[in-house]
Amino acid sequence: MRFIKQNTVFIGLCLALFIALGIALYCVPKADLHLWLNRYHTPFLDTFFRYYTKVAEWFPYIIALLLLLYKAGWSAFFAADAALSSLVGQAVKHIVNAPRPLTYFAQNYPDIQLQLVEGVRMNRFFSFPSGHTISFFAMCFALSVIVVDYIECNKQRYPNGISTIAQETIQVLFFCLALQGAYSRIYLSQHFAADICGGAAVSFTISVILCLLLPLVYGKKWFNWHFFAKKQ
Repeated sequence: MRFIKQNTVFIGLCLALFIALGIALYCVPKADLHLWLNRYHTPFLDTFFRYYTKVAEWFPYIIALLLLLYKAGWSAFFAADAALSSLVGQAVKHIVNAPRPLTYFAQNYPDIQLQLVEGVRMNRFFSFPSGHTISFFAMCFALSVIVVDYIECNKQRYPNGISTIAQETIQVLFFCLALQGAYSRIYLSQHFAADICGGAAVSFTISVILCLLLPLVYGKKWFNWHFFAKKQ
């Protein structure tokens, strides 16, 4: 439970998100909720979200490799979180095969024109859950676990109370980055709110399970190996 307790802020924010989205999805039809969440567009946000959403496509690979410079165990944890979350998400996608907003609105509300961002290739099927949201939350949850543990292991370097503030701040920051990535999918009309809720739930579940299993390997000799270990 060590890594769960260290990340209670991130976990608590995720649970709050699930509750908020659950209430919204129960009270508001998904088409109306999508239009409300997608109503505000600006040229700056169009450009920002067009590129920010791509972070989920390639950044996890870079982070997994960079973590080998720190500890192989953390690289394995990060890669396992990303891979397992993605595999589960893809399996659910192909089982459900829900229409994306572009297809859904064309079939059910042909008079409504969605706000689309120029240059974004629109997908039409396999909407639930959102794969990008899965990637964002898996990546940010894993990074929160790693960075918070680093601060905890080195808290003697910080004045009283600073390490706790730093840990909580890091968790809030990573949650906001994940949430921003999830919202990018709604902003770009690639997914509904239910899709990002499902995606976040998938990665959240996998991440929690891995955190519970982490003490079994944490501190092992191979866990602490890093890329430059043999040169020391």
